[in-house]
Amino acid sequence: MTITYRQALYAALTVSALLIAGCQKEGPAERAGKEVDHAVDKVGQQIEKAGDSLQDASKGNKK
Repeated sequence: MTITYRQALYAALTVSALLIAGCQKEGPAERAGKEVDHAVDKVGQQIEKAGDSLQDASKGNKK
């Protein structure tokens, strides 16, 4: 099994989220980091959907 760019990104985001969660007091940098993580997750999901659609289209399947 090979690790794809998307899987590595999700792993990095998960580690980042866990590190941020370990902080006792959340400051502006932590809040901004969470917002960035959330935005990257949403973008990743959209990229995954687009990739799936491209794969389906290349196989002749339509959704």
